[in-house]
Amino acid sequence: MSISVLLVDDEQLVRAGLRAILESQPDIRVIGEAADGASVVPLVRQLRPDVVAMDVRMPLLDGIEATRAVLRAVPDPPRILVVTTFENDEYVYEALRAGADGFLLKRARPAEIVHAVRLAAEGESLLFPAAVRSFAAARGGNERAREAMDRAALTEREAEVLRLMARGLSNAEIAGHLVIGAETVKTHVSAVLAKLGARDRTQAVIAAYESGFVVPG
Repeated sequence: MSISVLLVDDEQLVRAGLRAILESQPDIRVIGEAADGASVVPLVRQLRPDVVAMDVRMPLLDGIEATRAVLRAVPDPPRILVVTTFENDEYVYEALRAGADGFLLKRARPAEIVHAVRLAAEGESLLFPAAVRSFAAARGGNERAREAMDRAALTEREAEVLRLMARGLSNAEIAGHLVIGAETVKTHVSAVLAKLGARDRTQAVIAAYESGFVVPG
């Protein structure tokens, strides 16, 4: 089954490079391009991509606001990867908080770009490295996030799964670590997301860090 991708970047050269890399893969096809975040919502409605690879900094509407716009306006929205030059950019973290599923460095190797798109489409792994976690950790102890975590009342196993998610483990890796079945892990992950009111595992992990439930280190 092929993965359809919409590219959004104000630099044509970047779009052309990403298109060439992604379309070299038999399971990925680029179905559209846009030069600014303001075009994203109508294109997503029209093309229904599986993944949007979107620059975090654009002149008219940046990737943060474009992400919010897609999630507000589109039922069953696509996975969103924010594309950035620097991984320690607070814009990236704010885009993740807004609902993006992960991020992609413009200088990444072709194999890494392809892998990131596939991971985003699968939704079972976390594109949330240490440099971005530091922004979440700096917000640890957020009272609202702490109250939401308390209300979630996670079971002991769900809490264990969330901690492993925060370490960046995939469902298969969590299953191996806990010596349980992959389907059981999926069930626990779904329960964690539902209890936290999180759209996906990225949002759940942000909540875990900002509440102080997970501490880096």
